[in-house]
Amino acid sequence: MAETKRDYYEVLGVPKTATEAEIKSAYRKLAKKYHPDLNPGNAEAEQKFKEINEANSVLSDAEKRAKYDQYGHAAFDPSAGFGGGGGGFGGFDMGDIFSSFFGGGFGGGSTRRSNAPIDGDDILSRVTLTFEEAAFGVKREVSFKRIEACGDCHGSGAADGSSVESCPTCRGTGRITVQQRTMLGMMQTQQSCSACRGSGKQIKNPCKNCSGSGYVRLNKTLDVKIPAGIDDGQRIVLRGQGNAGRNGGMAGDLVIEVRVHEHSLFERNGSDLYCEIPITVCEAALGAEIEVPTLTGKIKHTIPEGTQTGTTFTVRGEGLPGVSSGRKGNLVFRVNVEIPRDLTQKQKELLEEFAKSCGESNNRKRTSFFKKFLNNLKGDGKKD
Repeated sequence: MAETKRDYYEVLGVPKTATEAEIKSAYRKLAKKYHPDLNPGNAEAEQKFKEINEANSVLSDAEKRAKYDQYGHAAFDPSAGFGGGGGGFGGFDMGDIFSSFFGGGFGGGSTRRSNAPIDGDDILSRVTLTFEEAAFGVKREVSFKRIEACGDCHGSGAADGSSVESCPTCRGTGRITVQQRTMLGMMQTQQSCSACRGSGKQIKNPCKNCSGSGYVRLNKTLDVKIPAGIDDGQRIVLRGQGNAGRNGGMAGDLVIEVRVHEHSLFERNGSDLYCEIPITVCEAALGAEIEVPTLTGKIKHTIPEGTQTGTTFTVRGEGLPGVSSGRKGNLVFRVNVEIPRDLTQKQKELLEEFAKSCGESNNRKRTSFFKKFLNNLKGDGKKD
């Protein structure tokens, strides 16, 4: 059974009355979102990217779009007899037949211009930072390869002293009309000019630097300022630093993905930092002023007497700055009461004496726990 395809207008998210400019804008936005370079290893994004390109290839071409509006996906299904391969009117699609009556395809014979502006692709690069570099910001050299207009021919493709000429075969249109005799009479179709490959131009003396393409791939290095507080996986977009556009199209963007190493002490949640600090039994029982590590050094913090293990404390403004706001988050630390090991006999005797002097009155959680336990044994905790 053939795979059911989504409506091309639905794929691009545009109405059937959308203009050529609206279709182009929708395609560019979706293509950037799902481009494989920006979604490495994402099979779903790769599939959507293919689906978007397929929809655009039809809806951005006036002739194909007209066929699609008339016959849907069947217009490009050879087995349906509307086009593609053989079948149906001796192998000629409906666009060919209508072009013989109306002079050049559906929609009044308009075709996509061969020299229409084409925007350049985005470039993805990655930088890896230490936790401290991400926290305080840093400047990094980012190296990448970018497609640019050839410096020797300034993008024309023609060698110095020569010029680009209009293709005599298609008269610079990039399209030619072909007439063929069919069972219905003479039919005419339009197709891409093979002499100039649809460009409408001919270069008799091509530039040696770019082999006549007008573009070269160059190694580039930029000093990029990484803002303080940037998080792992966030991206920095440098507009217009991607591959060059063609025929006056806009250049793409350089997209820098930031990877950040983990810290040995701190964990991060947004702009807040978290860590655990061990304290002694005496510090927990009597209270103490302890040292607390921060990204800029140690600070003093007082914990009250009777502090229980797992208690958390917040130090305002000792977290990370927000990338946009610059406002710093907090440092939240959790104390973990460390039980001493390998006690001497003297230390054990002192602890036993201490325990006898305390009795049960100082162990509130323990007393509450066993009180609940005894109530349950008596049936107080049972339901009717």
